[in-house]
Amino acid sequence: MGVIEDTYADLDTDVSEADFREAVASKVEQMGGLADEETAAMLIAHELDEGEVEGIADIEPGMEEVKFLGKVVRIGDIRNFERDGDDPEGKVLNVEVADETGPVRIALWDEAAASAAEGLEDGDVLRIKGRPNEGYNGLEVSVDQVEIDEDVEIEVPDAEDSISGLALGRSDVTVDGVVLDTGTVRTFDRDDGSEGKVANFTLGDETDRIRVTLWGERTDRVEELAAGETVEVVDGYVRERNGDLELHVGSRGAVEAVDADVEYVPDTTPITDLEIGETTDIAGVIRSADPKRTFDRDDGSEGQVRNVRVQDGSGDIRVALWSEKADYEIGPGDEVAFADVEIQDGWRDDMEASAGWRSSVTRMDNGSTARAGSDGRTGGETGTEAGAGTDGEADVDTAGASGADSASSDGLSAFADGTAPERENTESNVGDDADDTDVGIDYGVGAGSGPIEEITGTVVQAGSPVIVDSGERTIRFDAEGSVGLGETVTVRGRSTDDGFELDELDAHDRPESV
Repeated sequence: MGVIEDTYADLDTDVSEADFREAVASKVEQMGGLADEETAAMLIAHELDEGEVEGIADIEPGMEEVKFLGKVVRIGDIRNFERDGDDPEGKVLNVEVADETGPVRIALWDEAAASAAEGLEDGDVLRIKGRPNEGYNGLEVSVDQVEIDEDVEIEVPDAEDSISGLALGRSDVTVDGVVLDTGTVRTFDRDDGSEGKVANFTLGDETDRIRVTLWGERTDRVEELAAGETVEVVDGYVRERNGDLELHVGSRGAVEAVDADVEYVPDTTPITDLEIGETTDIAGVIRSADPKRTFDRDDGSEGQVRNVRVQDGSGDIRVALWSEKADYEIGPGDEVAFADVEIQDGWRDDMEASAGWRSSVTRMDNGSTARAGSDGRTGGETGTEAGAGTDGEADVDTAGASGADSASSDGLSAFADGTAPERENTESNVGDDADDTDVGIDYGVGAGSGPIEEITGTVVQAGSPVIVDSGERTIRFDAEGSVGLGETVTVRGRSTDDGFELDELDAHDRPESV
């Protein structure tokens, strides 16, 4: 064999040998004798190999051109559209192809679309050359050349009908799950000046959880959903955002209530194992809950935050709930799972967990059990196309949250039986309309120590002792110089025979006259 035949034999290309020889001859002539046939053959071979990928998973939007093999797994309907100017009506056909590494959508145009609609079948293996781009439904390849290759076989793994089985590029996804958390409908301005709508909720099943993004008319569905409800996402498509997968639902998709047996069991990190800077999941019982506070963001908008203290079988931590999460109806005694919370430096060098727009907050009243003691699992902590911004976590100090309560680590079990400690009202804090902040909860902190109490009231004496009146009771404690007359404070501690034993004090606001 000659040098041209040898080089061609090493190629995996759809170019015929005759065309390859012609290209080599043209290259020799083009270079004016600076390259012989061997050099020209190597140059042509390099040009033919450029863009070749080992698998569909290697395709990225920034590539100029890709060549790959894919097995047809779904053929869409051909659609007609009007081009700008005097061009005739165009046609497009979307086909989903896959290999051992994953799926991708390809777009066939005009005559190629019409030909494929008539002759293409599921299971056909295609040799494809095209240009990757980020399309409306995620990554897609606009096809320049395509042909059926009957000599190649591709084994495509069966797609799992579960959240963990979702993969980037998949479309026509139908999956059942439990609604873990719901957001609100947000608006944004499109490039063409029109207004768009976007909303999110979190979906979980036995295998994992994922953030679901609803667009346009489908956003209204989020206002009808409730945490704990089992739904089916129909005709969704998978996209990537900030390194994580999201399941999107557009005009062709839907979210429907179903009667299915789906259970979500979170894998959580013990509170004592948390580290600053990580994003993880925690679960436990709400020990105390502060009132919601509002604040002004840098852009002039109003934000809100509420702090709760959560305890599991290993310890406790303050959790800051931002924006709409501050309105969630959770309080002392509730067992709650917090997903994708960011562990940060908090007040008095205490760690705190921040539950922002990426996080989900789920009451575990539906029989699910939090497995404290397993490794944390991070999920779809991803943004949305709306670019609605953050919840203002960095714009306000969370010093209004509770500090470190002196509870021992044996106060709770690891929720192995799914139960939570019951609320315990003490004689000193029960009123006709007592709210959660005036309820003492006994967490087994030691014989004779008494239940932890949280009281919010006004400082009516700032000397020694400090006297705070909540409107239902008056307490006295030593904290001279730390508060001012008329200041609103939240105190936590235990009643004693001599008054009130203070564990921590949080000042909410200070009058200008003080």
